[in-house]
Amino acid sequence: MSNAPTIAGPDPDTRTPLFTLPPGSCDAHCHIFGPGSRYPYAADSSYIPPDAPLEMFQALQAKLGIDRAVIVNASCHGTDNRPVTDAIAQSGGRYRGIATITAEVTDRELRDLKEAGIDGCRFTFLRRLGRTPDLSAFHGIVERIAPLGWHVDVYLEPNSVEEFGPILRKLPIPYVIDHMGTSPAAQGVEAKGFQDLLELLRTDEKCWVKVTGLERSTSIGAPFDDAVPLAAKLVETAPDRVLWGTDWPHPNLKRMPNDADLVDVVPRYAPDEAVRHKLLVENPSRLYGFAP
Repeated sequence: MSNAPTIAGPDPDTRTPLFTLPPGSCDAHCHIFGPGSRYPYAADSSYIPPDAPLEMFQALQAKLGIDRAVIVNASCHGTDNRPVTDAIAQSGGRYRGIATITAEVTDRELRDLKEAGIDGCRFTFLRRLGRTPDLSAFHGIVERIAPLGWHVDVYLEPNSVEEFGPILRKLPIPYVIDHMGTSPAAQGVEAKGFQDLLELLRTDEKCWVKVTGLERSTSIGAPFDDAVPLAAKLVETAPDRVLWGTDWPHPNLKRMPNDADLVDVVPRYAPDEAVRHKLLVENPSRLYGFAP
């Protein structure tokens, strides 16, 4: 297969944010892509990104003032989790990871991933990426990872919480819903799909939500005025079970944000300093087990 990128790369001119993140802040959702020469992209991937390797990621973190990160293995790398585990190994304890696995994974491989700093695995229920897992495989994997103390990340179609909510409520382990449930900002906080998400977050203590993807949710772009009310409502609903992240390098996004804008918008939806500290520092430390 050709290694020519089929999607755009991140904004190369990230500015210094106006808002200073507190010490210990964690980007709880980001990716590392390649380099493809070392970590080949999956032959069946629906997209090929430009390389966004560890060195580029480290430079971004330094510019934004981020101390910790949870690196999520993306679908373009298939089940090759080395871009994540190799980055964790070089991080001095500052990174954790989320893996991509299938039902074919062995128990030994699962133990190795846990020892390498992996805290969970991700399931993408997006038809556009062509990787919608069958639910029997999903439940089988959940049973196998439960003894590891892992959780699952779920990436859902917009307005699909009504469909998946009953399934998620029955899980024996915590679950994290990516990108505010992919709720479209243009539909507003009163939209049924977003209200379904709030109800799930409010009533199921196993449910966490990533306050990420404002750049995906918005219909008007930075500074994300239309998406801020959604983020604020999630933080208000469960301040102890929300997480923040950039989603760098923003795969499959047509209008790339400046990542500093994603930092500067945080105080607008988390204006209380104590709550903001939970979002940025305490909550990810608790879920991912970062050392003090």
